Amino acid sequence: MLAILRHKTYRRLFSAQVLSLIGTGLMTLALAILAYDLSGASAGIVVGTILALKMIAYVGFAPLASALVQRLPIKPLLVALDLLRVAFVLALPFIDQVWQIYLVVFVIQLCSAAFTPAFQSLIPEVLPEEEDYTAALSLSRFAYDVETLLSPLLVGLLLTVMEPGLLFFGTAMGLAGSAALVVLAQLPERSRPLTRESFRQRLTKGFAIYGRTPRLRALFALSLTVACSGAWVLVNSVVYAHETLGGSDRTYTALLMAFGAGSMLVALSLPRVLHRLAPRLVMVGGGVLLGLAPLAVLTAPGFTASLVIWFALGAATASVMTPAGLLLKRSARPADRPALFATQFSLSHAGWLITYPLAGWLGLHLGLELSFVVMACGALAAAGAAWVLWPATDEAERYHVHPAMDHEHMHVHDEHHQHDHEGWEGPEPHSHPHRHASHGHRHVYLIDDHHPVWSM
Repeated sequence: MLAILRHKTYRRLFSAQVLSLIGTGLMTLALAILAYDLSGASAGIVVGTILALKMIAYVGFAPLASALVQRLPIKPLLVALDLLRVAFVLALPFIDQVWQIYLVVFVIQLCSAAFTPAFQSLIPEVLPEEEDYTAALSLSRFAYDVETLLSPLLVGLLLTVMEPGLLFFGTAMGLAGSAALVVLAQLPERSRPLTRESFRQRLTKGFAIYGRTPRLRALFALSLTVACSGAWVLVNSVVYAHETLGGSDRTYTALLMAFGAGSMLVALSLPRVLHRLAPRLVMVGGGVLLGLAPLAVLTAPGFTASLVIWFALGAATASVMTPAGLLLKRSARPADRPALFATQFSLSHAGWLITYPLAGWLGLHLGLELSFVVMACGALAAAGAAWVLWPATDEAERYHVHPAMDHEHMHVHDEHHQHDHEGWEGPEPHSHPHRHASHGHRHVYLIDDHHPVWSM
């Protein structure tokens, strides 16, 4: 997996991702400290509101941002979004009102909602070989898990030598470093659609591809499995550690470390696993485990058994989430990938927007064990839906028949456009009236202008 870092451009982009993750990890913990300083015992409400604002920005703005910036050059766009985040992060140490936290954090998350899908959609163009891209997905997941484990340790060390407010300058440094590495990277030109699309078409394209592709409908269901079990883990683990296990903050930390360790182990092994097993089996299997593992809390497990449960939940989460980018890459042409990645970013976070408050409410009113079982049942139902929605024979190439049609649009002479010219049509790509005779053929099948519905 680490061999992929020999690729110079990807190495710089991965390093930019790592710096950005470290920076945002510092910001998350520093915000919790700032919330406590400003609101005391109500800090939990402030942090919960910040998380809700983050989800709202991600769900509502990602597809809109993708449609707005589709024609902009990718490198200046990514650098500008990083620098905007730097500017607003540097304002956080000077905040003295809670409403100011909400405003600044919401703007930062709007920038992230535009940056992250654009960055993610760039990687398959930098690494067009599927084996390389699979390794990159695993490495990205590994970096995410390592950041989750190391950020609290890093913050603890930094707080011994600096004031909490200075942590935000660490965030700014991480984001500025990310921008610098993007500047240094030799990025490919963003693929653009041949046809001129309206804003409404650009806004809805990702949802159209997503909704008409069976494997992506299954991916949405699997994202719900992660949100159901994952939200309970993130919201209620601290209470479970103290109240059910009778432990301390160290018990809580150990549970999260077990979760992260399971995720990292699977992330490291997935490139080899996906050589032998189809993504459908790996991902749906992970979804089923997310529904079954929480049921073990009904046996009143002790500390050691709870670590095993949390480890299994982390492993299952990585089994579902890590290959998701591979499905997106397989399901759209390069020009359509930014819209599709933005759609996945929005829809996957929509599940968290629902399950975060639901996990807290159920934990309070039903008790920890029963609430975990309820959330697990939701995860299991979503995994079952994914199994049904995702065809067992999910071939990349499909035989299909095109009916005869006459139309006019920008095109090049590919497998769909073989016709005579009179000489006035101009160089490709060009637009002129032309006819498609009825014909059948076999090729990699993707939802696009010539394939608006899924061929069965």
